[in-house]
Amino acid sequence: MFNKKLQMPLYLFATLLFGLKTYIIYRFVFNISLDNMMQELILFINPFIGALFFFMLSLFFNQRRQIKFIKYGILIGSIILYFNIVFYRNFSDFITIPLLFQGSNAADLGSSVLGLIKYWDIVLFADVVIVWTVAKKYGTQITGTFTKRYKRLVLTTSVVLLVVNYGLAEMERPQLLQRTFDREYLVKNIGGVFNYLIYDAVLQSKSQAQRVFADGNELKEISDYIKDETTTDGSKEMFGIAKDKNIIFLEIESLQSFVINNTLHGEEVTPFLNDLIDDSYYFENFYHQTAQGKTSDSEFLIENSLYPSPRGAVYFTHAQNDYHSLPEIIGNNGYTSSVFHANDNSFWNRDVMYENIEYDQLYDIDSYEVTDQNSVGWGLKDKEFFKQSLKYIEKMEQPFYSKFITLTNHYPFELDPEDATLEKYDSNSKTLNNYFQTVRYTDEAIEEFFQYMKDIGLYEDSVFIIMGDHYGISDFHKKAMSQYLDKEYNDYLHVQLQKVPFYLHIPGQEGEVISKISGQIDVKPTILNLLGIDDSNDLSFGTDLFGDERKDFIALRDGSFITEEYIYSNDSCYDRQTGEVIENTIETDGEEQSACQPYVEKVQKELNYSDKIIFGDLLRFYDFADE
Repeated sequence: MFNKKLQMPLYLFATLLFGLKTYIIYRFVFNISLDNMMQELILFINPFIGALFFFMLSLFFNQRRQIKFIKYGILIGSIILYFNIVFYRNFSDFITIPLLFQGSNAADLGSSVLGLIKYWDIVLFADVVIVWTVAKKYGTQITGTFTKRYKRLVLTTSVVLLVVNYGLAEMERPQLLQRTFDREYLVKNIGGVFNYLIYDAVLQSKSQAQRVFADGNELKEISDYIKDETTTDGSKEMFGIAKDKNIIFLEIESLQSFVINNTLHGEEVTPFLNDLIDDSYYFENFYHQTAQGKTSDSEFLIENSLYPSPRGAVYFTHAQNDYHSLPEIIGNNGYTSSVFHANDNSFWNRDVMYENIEYDQLYDIDSYEVTDQNSVGWGLKDKEFFKQSLKYIEKMEQPFYSKFITLTNHYPFELDPEDATLEKYDSNSKTLNNYFQTVRYTDEAIEEFFQYMKDIGLYEDSVFIIMGDHYGISDFHKKAMSQYLDKEYNDYLHVQLQKVPFYLHIPGQEGEVISKISGQIDVKPTILNLLGIDDSNDLSFGTDLFGDERKDFIALRDGSFITEEYIYSNDSCYDRQTGEVIENTIETDGEEQSACQPYVEKVQKELNYSDKIIFGDLLRFYDFADE
């Protein structure tokens, strides 16, 4: 392969192999969208440029350390890439620095991780094997002492290429580094996963510094915005309608709206939830707004009406902040609060966060009898979970607020054959094929729970809220979803698939299907209004779901948003009803803009304000009692 007449330095050989592999992964493993040839060019060159900058650092070591640096560098780089691949297969996202500090969750992932590993993944480490083999056989021939001039030339070249890469990225997307909410844009434009991790480390340091240097001065601008833009009068008709009633909140794992009123093999996927619509307020355009914290993010949204962090989970990164949470507020109004979740209390750092936001009681895995027979996948089966919870809930002092977090409908959507009452789907996605069975099982479990509440006499004195916590099927399974829905999977459909069910069931009241756009950010003010609690002094970004004057957009954490007229995602503006791209522009202050542009600015302002509150722990400076 190498001879004295023609020798390729080991650092350059590693650069070419690792750069090529990384490009192939970006192009064909990660689901990165490319809109034009410039984006294709940037995506192609940045793996090689990043690899060159890293491996050329070996030139500044002696021969033995050069070889070691390159060998272990390509191994560690490949491991980082592979961790991102496994993470991406489930979440369609990239690992961030805060996530690396949530390693305590990894021990509970079990079969979820195993289901994301493919047998052919070993091929992704072929370059590591080749470099290690070449280094062992030819290492002394293709490494050595390089002249200072050569080192300066290679260093200068690599830095210039990095600058050129960034310049092209800025030409393609101005203010790129301000798009911290859009990891895909950053990964494909600033040098891939590795440069992004470095950039993310800078962001992490910056966010930690925000709390240290915060003094509360930022709160005036934020509170003025909230009072002007999000604080509206709640529905007078619904105000206090649930006063002194129990609030039972069912947070259903990975339940998306596309299964509601839908069929598989000629059967309803969710027969009970379909029927429940007739007796409930059902919000058919309700969106989850979670990010990397998934279930914990959905909890954070409904408890605080603040947006989750764009990186990592607030439950981990800012669990010690001051909050003005839903459990705290209702606790001051005579309610006891509890959470039922048959998992370890430290998962998602719940033991710390729940105490901080003043939940009175957590019934975790130690509160349940879990056996091999009554558990599957992530733990206790939903039917057994609800059944075993009865002994606690029927003894509770009323009125109470209790949240139940289910487990069965969790990736990889495993179910014992004897529990399956619906045949699997048939597609190229095992995940989607299994999903319908676990959704049906959870639907049956919810039906049993409602009957339990009637049997123990709590049904009439309670208000029931049912909400999907986040998506279950990521866009990694777009081909299978396109097959099931018989629609082309594009950015418009992807946003629409972020709808999750939201039911408000008040026994004795007639139901209504409500079409207004809404999201998890709106749950807290809605519950407070139903309980007859004045929340006008609260600092939250949601509005009462039944209010006449509501904020005119729902923001997703990645910067996408939904209005009554438009859906915006990946720099494209769609008609919300038809899904067609809107080409026309509007005139604002004498300038032509996309029809979605005014909302783009609103959404970014609101997301940034929420981030400032969390990263700066600004609520510690706010006296809610005096406002």
